[in-house]
Amino acid sequence: MKLRAPYLIYFGDVADAAHAKTGLGLIQWRREQCAGQMRAPGCRVDGGIREMCIDDAAEAGVKSLLIGVAPSGGSISAAWIADLAAAARAGLDIVSGMHARLSSFPEIAAAARQSGVRLIDVRTPPKNIPVGTGEKRSGKRLLTVGSDCAVGKKYTALSIEKEMRARGWAADFRATGQTGIMIAGSGIAIDSVVADFLSGAAEMLSPSAPANHWDVIEGQGSLFHPSFAGVSLGLLHGSQPDALVLCHDPTREFLLGMESPQRFSLVPPRENIELCLALARRVNKNARFVGVSLNTSSLSESERAKLYDQYAEETGLPVADPIRDGVGPFIDRLETEQGE
Repeated sequence: MKLRAPYLIYFGDVADAAHAKTGLGLIQWRREQCAGQMRAPGCRVDGGIREMCIDDAAEAGVKSLLIGVAPSGGSISAAWIADLAAAARAGLDIVSGMHARLSSFPEIAAAARQSGVRLIDVRTPPKNIPVGTGEKRSGKRLLTVGSDCAVGKKYTALSIEKEMRARGWAADFRATGQTGIMIAGSGIAIDSVVADFLSGAAEMLSPSAPANHWDVIEGQGSLFHPSFAGVSLGLLHGSQPDALVLCHDPTREFLLGMESPQRFSLVPPRENIELCLALARRVNKNARFVGVSLNTSSLSESERAKLYDQYAEETGLPVADPIRDGVGPFIDRLETEQGE
């Protein structure tokens, strides 16, 4: 799917930043495409961009309203319906990452039919996804993988794309989740694809490209997570990565959502790397890791330095926190390997 920029970021009446991560992520990574924000009474989140009403947005040439809120359960609030319908009548596509479908709301659907705009549910995968073939494709691919869910795979991938482009490399971020799709303007919500077609969807997402072009693919889940390993494996095989970066939260003891009643501990980075490589080399015998990305936001400088030394020694890889250090060490490793 392709989204039409510029965007109006809709925060509605969201009360906290944690539930506004979609809109805030868009503003952080694609600020030049965000014309403004729209907030309802009671909203406690401010993305720091121009305030707009729907009439302002239409006059400014805004093409799409993106719902920047991700509430628990993925529902669309009844309080938003009038605003979303008004935006559709004004000629703006409505883009949602919710589980609820926009077309299931009669007022929104009628407004979209009236003006001819699109209602885009980014969690709806494209039709006619093929079964994966495992055939070698031209171009280069880097996939972020995780020791768990929510450990920075999207943030790391976006940081890598940004660093590659800053160095003059041809690179594109390939989104596999709803927030990533809104940031990239295209992509496939891989967790909404029927299991048999997961690797085929990943192949669609990163097709053949010029030899020096990098697709930086957003990872999902973890091969060690009992709930989401299937998605992770399909994405790994379909991505056919030349390079991988492991994303890890060293402060987390148990897998997200698996703290009780049966407690599943996080697997150490070295074990993650070994399993990922064994499976990745089924489709690309030259696959290798180029770094370990850590979330060290809650650690002191001394704690962070100690962990860097520990993981670098265990894995033989550069270690960095994308927020505190950037991802330069990972790209340096790629440059060194490409020069050999």
